[in-house]
Amino acid sequence: MHATAETRQSVRIATGNVKLEGNLEIPAGATGVVLFAHGSGSGRHSPRNRYVAERLRDAGLGTLLIDLLTESEERIDSHTAHLRFNIPLLADRLVGAIDWLGGDTRTAALPVGLFGASTGAAAALVAAAQRPERVAAIVSRGGRPDLAGEALAVVRAPTLLIVGGDDDVVITLNRHALARVESPVKELVIIPGAGHLFEEPGKLAEVARLAADWFARHLAAASEPASV
Repeated sequence: MHATAETRQSVRIATGNVKLEGNLEIPAGATGVVLFAHGSGSGRHSPRNRYVAERLRDAGLGTLLIDLLTESEERIDSHTAHLRFNIPLLADRLVGAIDWLGGDTRTAALPVGLFGASTGAAAALVAAAQRPERVAAIVSRGGRPDLAGEALAVVRAPTLLIVGGDDDVVITLNRHALARVESPVKELVIIPGAGHLFEEPGKLAEVARLAADWFARHLAAASEPASV
C-alpha cells in the first residue's frame, strides 16, 4: 500500500502516562515509514538523524522522528545518563509509537521500519520482538544491540547492523548480538575509517545509503500482497 499525499506535521503521541513530541513526514507514494529510536540524549532534532531521515524520504520512505524522553526527563538524564540506558522504558515508548502509526489513517497501511542509534538500537530490537506483525525491517547505526538481551532471539525482521571500522569494542558487541538474532535475513556492515558517530567526511552518507537500500527493499517487500 502506498501513501497518496505528502504529509509533514508535528505530532504528539500518547503512550503510557506521557505524550511524546514527534515530526512525521510522509512523501507521496511512500511504501513504508521508518521510526527513529535514538539514544544518549539525542532526539528528533539530532542533525545526524535528520540527515538520514532526509535521505530515506528521498528514497520514497516516510519518517517519524520522536523524542523518547519528555523535556523534564531529558533534563534529568543530562545529569544522570540513566534513562538513556533504561531499555525497557525506551522500548515501551517505541511500541506506543508503532501502535500510533498503526492507528493513524496516514500510516496504518504502511509497513514499519525501525532505525536505532546507540542504546536506541537495543530498544528498537526489543520493540520489534514485541510487534513482529508490524515491524518489517531494522537498521542499527553504531548501536548497542547487545543490550536487547533475550529479545534478540525473538527478532524475525530483516536486521542490518552498521558499525564504524574504528569502533572496536562496538564491533565486537554487534557481532555477538547478531549471532543471537533469529531473523533469516541479517547482516553486519563495517564502514572503514568511521568512528562511533560517523563524523568523518562521507561516512554518515554511507550509513544513509545503506539504510535507505535496506528499508526500501524490505519494506516494499512487506507491502506487497501475499501470493495465494
